[in-house]
Amino acid sequence: MAVERKFVEDSLKRVQVKEYLAKELDSAGFGGVQINRTPLGTQVIVYAERPGLIIGRGGRRIKKLTRDLEEVYGMDNPQIDVREIDNPDLNPQLMASNLARALERGWYFRRAGHTVLNRIMAAGALGCEIIISGKLTGPRSRTEKMIAGKMKHAGQPAEDIVLEGYAIAIKKLGALGVKVRIIPPDAELPDSFEIMDVKKEEETEKTKETVETVETVEPSQEDTEKEKVDEKKSVKAEAAQKKEVKEEISGDEDGDTESQ
Repeated sequence: MAVERKFVEDSLKRVQVKEYLAKELDSAGFGGVQINRTPLGTQVIVYAERPGLIIGRGGRRIKKLTRDLEEVYGMDNPQIDVREIDNPDLNPQLMASNLARALERGWYFRRAGHTVLNRIMAAGALGCEIIISGKLTGPRSRTEKMIAGKMKHAGQPAEDIVLEGYAIAIKKLGALGVKVRIIPPDAELPDSFEIMDVKKEEETEKTKETVETVETVEPSQEDTEKEKVDEKKSVKAEAAQKKEVKEEISGDEDGDTESQ
């Protein structure tokens, strides 16, 4: 088999597995799947809002999913790992599924879209884009787009930073496609920048000026040492003068005694 054909078959199998799991685990809050090849087999990581419903009573449901992945889709020793979603409001696949279910229940598409959009932005997302396409208000299909915050549509940041989720809502007039794109709060945008606070710089300059003035006012260690040496010299000179005066006085007294 050619390498190109193998890559195409692997990608097709991944898409089929994702569609199968999204359909089977819709009631458990399916939030995406990650498939990794390991030396021991195939690791399938399933993200869900309610992991207990995926495992089932006594592990029956997860055993059925493992058997289907191995027999129907030809996976080599699949190992299913179920993980709970930390913040459901920032998971695009889960939000797209919730929006599609709301549309199927009869919500007006603008009301449902803006409700989900506000919920995502309130969770701390840097940006969000919701696209609903299909027969929204009449016999002709059209596209409605709702955007909040920042969003990248092209280049490497659009592939690395933006998270995407897709779901389908089945209505009487036809199917509606729902796409949700989210930039998470911890994403680093290439064009982001920070403005330094001017007040902090002024305060640091003032503190530097005060420190410099204090240093100029306070004498240095060399000056204090010189002053101490001068004081010692002056004390020694005074002591020598006192000795000389005493010797002169004693000499005069000796001369007076001899003359007598």
